[in-house]
Amino acid sequence: MSNHSNPAGAHVVHPRRHREPAASRFEWRVVDIPRDVTRSEARSLLTEQAEYGRWELARSQKFIGGARRVWLKRRVMRVERTDAA
Repeated sequence: MSNHSNPAGAHVVHPRRHREPAASRFEWRVVDIPRDVTRSEARSLLTEQAEYGRWELARSQKFIGGARRVWLKRRVMRVERTDAA
């Protein structure tokens, strides 16, 4: 069986899943920061997300051109009804 779509055998990562994941304890947000944003501006942006949105830094990646991608996560609060309605 030949693989014409991937001749070099490179591994391709797709950001979207084909099916919905099982219920997770966390929700995720991916933030792309352009290269023209300074480090202090990026830090301020992420600090605001952490303080007001209750997000925490899970992973960061810096690209060759200077752009950054940051993964934020926060715990999902599941609330069950307590009344008999």
